[in-house]
Amino acid sequence: MSKRTVTCAVAVMAAAAFTVSIPSVAQAADTHAGTKALLDRALQNAPGAAVFAGNAAGSWVLQSGTGDTQAAKPIQPGEHHRIASQTKTFTAVVTLQLADEGKVALDTPIETSLPGVVDGNGYDGTKITVRQLLQHHSGIPVNNNPRPARNPDGSYTLREVVRDGLSLKPNSAPGTKFEYSNTNFEILGLLIEKVTGRSAGEAITERIIKPLGLQATGYPRGGDRTLPAPYVHGYAGGRVGPIFFWVDNTTNVEPSMFGTAGAIESTMSDVTAFYRALATGKLVSSAGLAEMRKTIPWEGAPAGYDYGLGLVKHTLSCGGDAWGHPGNVVGYATWTAATDDGRYATVVTNTFSAAAGTNGDDLRFEILDAAICGR
Repeated sequence: MSKRTVTCAVAVMAAAAFTVSIPSVAQAADTHAGTKALLDRALQNAPGAAVFAGNAAGSWVLQSGTGDTQAAKPIQPGEHHRIASQTKTFTAVVTLQLADEGKVALDTPIETSLPGVVDGNGYDGTKITVRQLLQHHSGIPVNNNPRPARNPDGSYTLREVVRDGLSLKPNSAPGTKFEYSNTNFEILGLLIEKVTGRSAGEAITERIIKPLGLQATGYPRGGDRTLPAPYVHGYAGGRVGPIFFWVDNTTNVEPSMFGTAGAIESTMSDVTAFYRALATGKLVSSAGLAEMRKTIPWEGAPAGYDYGLGLVKHTLSCGGDAWGHPGNVVGYATWTAATDDGRYATVVTNTFSAAAGTNGDDLRFEILDAAICGR
């Protein structure tokens, strides 16, 4: 994982449902000039970029470029896009909820709940814990060229995606090295299904999406490559001789390829509400949130970024920490984080990887920091 771009290939519940509301959005005028300058730089690598940010008093939005090259239309907070690896935090939350309920133990070997799944080819499920899967500390390597067997409709089962990931031999002994791998969270998806008796998508929907009232957020069915309208178009850059152009690849992603590691689609306002709810204790117990915030160094990330249990700590330039997760998938690069005192920001660009920042790191890090710190 290079320092230039960190790539992420996308409590006991209260009896009554609860809803997280985002304050009304006010278009930023001449304020947030530093954030806007950084956002404009994102157009070096994408047709469009936007940041949705604010605090307990209200929200604001800044945009550069377009979310649709055929319409010159800035990206809006209510438009759908793929959130990629931000899905991992949803998966982690359900896992911690199950731990709160006494149905999962973080330091128990995965073999206990999923006998025979993580076994062979150098793996021993009796030595890999749930915590290590949540923290990318299992020894399972990144799978940069996934080739799971397809279903007749072109979709993939979660179990087949896991089998494909485990076809690569481990890179290290469990608990000794950080290595970001979708396979960790796809295994956690199987764990959720085994413990709840529901599909992972159903469990995430019933435990998070519906209680929070995230009406624009969904865990898509396998084979459904579309996004609900209105949506941000995703793009890849192309060139023929001296001519550069953007190719719309919005529907090129099969979401079941990533499953509980990266399948969810949402909007800037919805995904912000999710991370704010997590930061304010509405999704897991205080003990569960404390476990999620026990971090280890995130190898390959810029200084100030550490990895917890499906949750990333961003040490802010203005002091304190924000907690969230980035995501990269065909057509989109995202990042959301929220603080305990009510500040938050979501950044979206509509191509796979963000432009490089000042120090050669991912520009999204700088945009997020500037937005939360009020520059």
